[in-house]
Amino acid sequence: MKKIVILLGGAALAACQTTPSGPPGLPPVAIDPNNPLFAPGYMATAGSSDQFEIQSGQLAQQMSQNAAVRNFGSMLIADHTRSTQMIVGAAQSARIMPPAPAMMPQHQALLDQLRAAGSGPNFDMTFKQIQVQAHTDALALHQGYATSGDVPGLRAVASQIVPVVQMHLSQAQMLNVSPPAPLLAPAPPPPRRAGERG
Repeated sequence: MKKIVILLGGAALAACQTTPSGPPGLPPVAIDPNNPLFAPGYMATAGSSDQFEIQSGQLAQQMSQNAAVRNFGSMLIADHTRSTQMIVGAAQSARIMPPAPAMMPQHQALLDQLRAAGSGPNFDMTFKQIQVQAHTDALALHQGYATSGDVPGLRAVASQIVPVVQMHLSQAQMLNVSPPAPLLAPAPPPPRRAGERG
């Protein structure tokens, strides 16, 4: 609960710092801290997405025996650590306080689903599906902010992150994973011959 209060406080502070002035004589334009086209909402959502990708990449290295999945997980850790650093750097240059790293409910739910998948081929299939979904959402977030975001420095960073997320999405879609083996029903007992005792 304290984390949520701190995060909301940080987002509110950031919102105050990025509130553009309206015409002279009118009050400043209010900013919705949850709107991903404003810096507070964009930074919170992008940070949550990066945290999910880093932790899911770590899970891939622990739970998968598939080299392609493990390599993809390793790339996620490196690239999403870098994108978090880029966003924090741009925010600090714009004199905006970036929110503390925290995972939003939608990303936590995906991570929980991935943890529940177990290991081996079942993990690999779930990992692929979730990565396609998560990177589709992340691509829309970064493209939207790169086009219409409110802080020029963050817009520039978002536009640099877009091709990385596009590449991840393409690789996730092509990830070579095998479906889990079907559960085999136990073999029926052999038929009894006439005169045999059970």
